[in-house]
Amino acid sequence: MAGAALAAGDAATAQDACEAWPKLSTLSQTTAMWRVLSAWATLATGDLVAARCWADEAVTGTTGYFLTAALLARAQVAIAQGESQQGERDAHDALACAAEVEAYLHIPDILECLARLAGAADRHREATRLFGAARAVRERRGAVRLKIWDAGYQIAVAALRDALGENDFESAYAEGAALSVEEAIAYAQRGRGERKRAATGWGALTPAERDVVRLVSEGLGNKDIATRLFVSPRTVQTHLTHVYAKLSVTSRMQLAHEAARQHGHLDADQPQP
Repeated sequence: MAGAALAAGDAATAQDACEAWPKLSTLSQTTAMWRVLSAWATLATGDLVAARCWADEAVTGTTGYFLTAALLARAQVAIAQGESQQGERDAHDALACAAEVEAYLHIPDILECLARLAGAADRHREATRLFGAARAVRERRGAVRLKIWDAGYQIAVAALRDALGENDFESAYAEGAALSVEEAIAYAQRGRGERKRAATGWGALTPAERDVVRLVSEGLGNKDIATRLFVSPRTVQTHLTHVYAKLSVTSRMQLAHEAARQHGHLDADQPQP
């Protein structure tokens, strides 16, 4: 009932339903989802303190699929509180969790969180592509956005239209909508800050460098790779130069060979059916 109320934009009814929920079930998964829905309901009614408490409890009290929803909820609360760094960390963690457990239902909302953060940081084309990707993922899965998020979405999109102008906005939105769910996840992850990593070897590659390697392995040239990744050919060449140094290779042919060998090694490590 709480979920249906949120989908219809009725936050007050959702909050009432959440208050009754603990009396109905003691299952851990049900409790996790109750906390997430409680966070969303209190966020929608403007009680940010209560929403943060519910979201924190949800994150610390669950794993897997439900952790994706919990991290998403906490990211949304953090954004509402003006804590962009916390929101970005939680949104990226939610996206990684969603990709790992294939929680595709939540991916559009996560992409829209990241889009709002990108827009607030004046990364307008990135934000617009993420909004376009979110819409496409929803449409392919026959899903819809909860109505409680519609107002924030419309405000963010209108701001991007104003910043980019109609033509550039539509172009970037279409670029995002053309991405598969895997490509959308990879694109969003390239926007994350650098983490500590090894100096050499496959573990040293950044997400952007891994994308370049993947496309080189598909036989694409620098210009086509640049088009696919929304960067310049010069940037692609820079990534390749770094990749060559980290992997101790000197040509595209060697790189493709090493990528195939690495992929085969990973496949061999997977349990066989």
